[in-house]
Amino acid sequence: MRFFLPLLFLVTAARGQDLPRRADDTIPAQVESMYVRGLQYLAKNQNAQGSWTDNVGSEPAVVGLCVLAFLAHGEDPNVGPNAPYIRKGLDYILSQQNANNGYIGNSMYNHGFSTLCLAEAYGVVDNPKIAPALKKAVDLILSAQKRNSRFNAWRYTPDSKDADTTVSGCQIVALFAARNAGLGVPDDSINKGLAYLAKNRDNDGGYGYTSAGGSKPTLTAIGSLCLSLAKSKDSKEYKASLEYLKKNLDYRDRYYPYYYEYYMSQALFHADETVWRDWNARNIRYMATLQNRDGSWPGSQGGSFSTAGALLSLALNYRFLPIYEK
Repeated sequence: MRFFLPLLFLVTAARGQDLPRRADDTIPAQVESMYVRGLQYLAKNQNAQGSWTDNVGSEPAVVGLCVLAFLAHGEDPNVGPNAPYIRKGLDYILSQQNANNGYIGNSMYNHGFSTLCLAEAYGVVDNPKIAPALKKAVDLILSAQKRNSRFNAWRYTPDSKDADTTVSGCQIVALFAARNAGLGVPDDSINKGLAYLAKNRDNDGGYGYTSAGGSKPTLTAIGSLCLSLAKSKDSKEYKASLEYLKKNLDYRDRYYPYYYEYYMSQALFHADETVWRDWNARNIRYMATLQNRDGSWPGSQGGSFSTAGALLSLALNYRFLPIYEK
């Protein structure tokens, strides 16, 4: 884990879809207050280049997560009051892409989350540069997997010959996002990636980092989310992972807390809405105790990542993104 470790957001950019919000669903006032303050912090602290100036704020992945935090609140990316921050963030990500091979940033974490952000923005942001950049980014993910013939998965660089569940989960989510946006992603690539994750799943449903041993809730949330996106929720393995997560509703990741919060929120929402509502209520209370007066959230990885991660863990209360369709 180079800088913070993953987060995001997988989103379909298609327009005109019905979003899964019932008429009786209301946004808790506490969530709206926290979210608005968090976005105000991100807006105030974005620099002229479109990134942030804290210790990881120039990483394309972190910029992508910040952009996703705006989009997840339903902000208009073209003419709304927060459109300039969204567009500057996207321009920064595009500026970090290698024109020859499509690689974004200096790690597959950066590349995966940046690809995810581009897929989220594709079709809703008026920027003709996004489509070709997204295509190149997806092609690099696919070619990196092919070069890793032993594991058929991913790790820190496009040439890595080993793999882990966090980097691989990040790429798999990005591929699903790109597919939802209309790009061609081979079933074989998705299936091989899922097969790698399965090799790291223990009998109790928990996922490990590079093996089936040493399972953790954070890693299990990643694996569970990927199976949800693959529409494989009827398998006994998926159900075992849900039981594992249900036993760890009060877990906190001491090293990458917002990474865990982000994935756990999505994994539980896709798996069992009743369980998600229970966890979400706890998460709202927890996030309220941590938010700083300036709207940011504290963390060793910097204000931009911590704040984006915290906001994205709350974003399922809004459900503006089509990826929340079950």
